[in-house]
Amino acid sequence: MSKTLKILVLTLLVSASVFAQRPDRKKIKALKIAHITEQLDLTKDEAQKFWPVYNSNEEAENKLRAKSNNRSNENRPENLTESQAKTHLLEMINLDKEKVELRSKMLNDLLKILPAKKIVSLLQAERSFKRKMIEEFKERHSGERGGRRRN
Repeated sequence: MSKTLKILVLTLLVSASVFAQRPDRKKIKALKIAHITEQLDLTKDEAQKFWPVYNSNEEAENKLRAKSNNRSNENRPENLTESQAKTHLLEMINLDKEKVELRSKMLNDLLKILPAKKIVSLLQAERSFKRKMIEEFKERHSGERGGRRRN
């Protein structure tokens, strides 16, 4: 069985199991890894160097995202003074800067490992994976909404 066919079969199997029930983070991550692996067609050497850099970046991005979400949930506009709102905005700006710096660092680190074309493919693979997840989410929830309306 060719490498591409194996990846495709793995992706389909994981997809079927993920969407048979509510997807959790581990399953989504497995799908994302399969999708990126298929799209980038990494050599064994490239994969051994790529995944630690990519996974480390994902962990750091997740921490920043959680930090951002916590701050947003804690700071409801109606509960803030003008001074607190300004402080909150400055914190949001700083978090955005951290995200951009983190992403830039990862891309620069990857340039030492992969050809630029594969990095561009990575960015496209990430976007296409997000689109697939959003489409699946919309499809699942449009059925739920339709069911609610009938009742």
